[in-house]
Amino acid sequence: MKQVLVVDDSAVIRKVARRILEGLQFNTSDAADGRSALVACENDMPDVILLDWNMPEMDGLEFLGALRRMPGGTAPKVVFCTTENEVGHIARAMHAGADEYIMKPFDQHIVRSKFEEIGLV
Repeated sequence: MKQVLVVDDSAVIRKVARRILEGLQFNTSDAADGRSALVACENDMPDVILLDWNMPEMDGLEFLGALRRMPGGTAPKVVFCTTENEVGHIARAMHAGADEYIMKPFDQHIVRSKFEEIGLV
């Protein structure tokens, strides 16, 4: 089974995402901010990361830059999951190395669709 790391400062979003992803047959773990997520990636690099943009400690964009510079950090697929819907934000995320973008709120159908687009389902 593929491993997904859910990174979001909202415990509710992490719980909802985990239920959806486990329903899609993924193993899941989570982190409440970018710094904790980097530690998780150093310990066990996931196959895919569902990443919030706005978080304390280290936001999603900072995390993504640090991830991509880590040994093995170019391997995980990264899906930004955020309320930021401006074209400029999406372009920044994709330029920084994101593979896909999901808007909050999301449901199982949206997650499945985006994961299919990047070859994970």
